[in-house]
Amino acid sequence: MRPSHPFPTAMRFLAWTDGMSSEPTPQRSRDRRDAAERALVRVVRHYGGQPEFVVLGGLVPDLLCSSCEFLHVGTLDVDVQVNLEIASGAVNAVRLERALLNAGLLPEPTRKWRWVTDMHHSEPAVEFELLADLQNQPAGAMIEFDQCSSLGAVNLRGTGFASSDFELHRIRARVDGIVERVDVNVAGLAGFILAKTAAVFSRRASKDWYDIAFVLLHNDLGGPAVAAKLVGERFGGRVGGIHTALRDLRANFADQNAQGCQAYVRQMRGLYPMLDSTDLAVQAVTAVEIFYREVENFIQSRFDSWIVDSY
Repeated sequence: MRPSHPFPTAMRFLAWTDGMSSEPTPQRSRDRRDAAERALVRVVRHYGGQPEFVVLGGLVPDLLCSSCEFLHVGTLDVDVQVNLEIASGAVNAVRLERALLNAGLLPEPTRKWRWVTDMHHSEPAVEFELLADLQNQPAGAMIEFDQCSSLGAVNLRGTGFASSDFELHRIRARVDGIVERVDVNVAGLAGFILAKTAAVFSRRASKDWYDIAFVLLHNDLGGPAVAAKLVGERFGGRVGGIHTALRDLRANFADQNAQGCQAYVRQMRGLYPMLDSTDLAVQAVTAVEIFYREVENFIQSRFDSWIVDSY
């Protein structure tokens, strides 16, 4: 069965019903982040050029907050948004599948959107996950790519923000004793924040609340107000479609005891136990409130403009 989306030659649709894994998740760490970065570099090297996919997830905060005095806690995996790969057709899909295999990753049998490094390898196992956001396919659907034996992507709402706002980064890692440098698309500040906001609205993962607060507070461009301004500039009227998720984000940072705020405090003190919990909580609450109010002002201004134009 082929879906009625704009990219029929690149993939085919299958119902996806097994859901995200409910198994206990290992703790994020800097060592695991380094392993994930090496896995990404290996994949890009074997791809043979700059891929169309956009890196999203736990690898991104360090890149958006490169001048920050604090390190991000790290990650367990590599998340890539593949809408642009899909748009490029089956040739790119075959190329990506071959790169994953040559980089030493294998697909999970029932979840072809998740590839895992060789469990017998000496370094921590890394999951490489392929995410799509096709509006004319159901949320949670799995998409298999034509001319590929094992390549798939899971359709997750909101991840498409990353493919609408990204920037080119040069990633450097030591692979097999050699320093490798590759160029890869990485979610920009606005795309990352909105994709994470959509993610935490649906899956309620504490790591997402931490990531959002960390990036709002410590991004290289100047903080939460700048992030909100970029959201308006990059996405315009699309912001209204995520308004409910933005209100939910604000609610989860409403005060120092809110679960989003506490997730940020726990992660920060896990790496930096000398930091004051109250100070961290106040910073997180303030950052999200500033971001929300600035985005809300943008949405209201768009609405007011529409009202004026309609008369």
